[in-house]
Amino acid sequence: MKKKLSILIIILLSFSSGFFLRSVIMKRSNSKIDQPEEISKIAKVTGIGGIFFKCKDPTELKKWYKTHLGFEIDQFGTRFEWQEGSDPKRKGSLQWSPLPESANYFDPSTKDFMINYRVENLDILVEQLKKEGVILLDSIETYAYGKFIHIMDIEENKIELYEPNFDYDKDNIIDNN
Repeated sequence: MKKKLSILIIILLSFSSGFFLRSVIMKRSNSKIDQPEEISKIAKVTGIGGIFFKCKDPTELKKWYKTHLGFEIDQFGTRFEWQEGSDPKRKGSLQWSPLPESANYFDPSTKDFMINYRVENLDILVEQLKKEGVILLDSIETYAYGKFIHIMDIEENKIELYEPNFDYDKDNIIDNN
């Protein structure tokens, strides 16, 4: 009986010390969240999600790219797609979009282009950008295909940050060739 009681006490002590150590580790990891090097491990840019630029005649330019370079064109331009790593559900894409010269989508930037960066953990990244004084032009918007927010860099280039929804079925996108 003493042996069973001793084993039970050892198991209970091991179990409770495991919980204690876990809580200490979690507190330490949460306290590091304000350090940029720790943020970069959990919230970061993973690639380019799109290239948007102004041109004289987007319709004609899209036709030219379709005819001469084989772009599959929709109302936004074209999407280049690939599979993310070994997971077939994680699909990546790059959006190519010519816009009319009169487009104000890049405002308040005066540049004729905007780059969309794909990111991980957009919510956490936005909180860090706020702390660092980065200009946020709007708030996070969520769509079926992902989350977006716009920021300005130090040279007044408007940047779109995009966290894709890997569960979204791209066949739901309307195609208006």
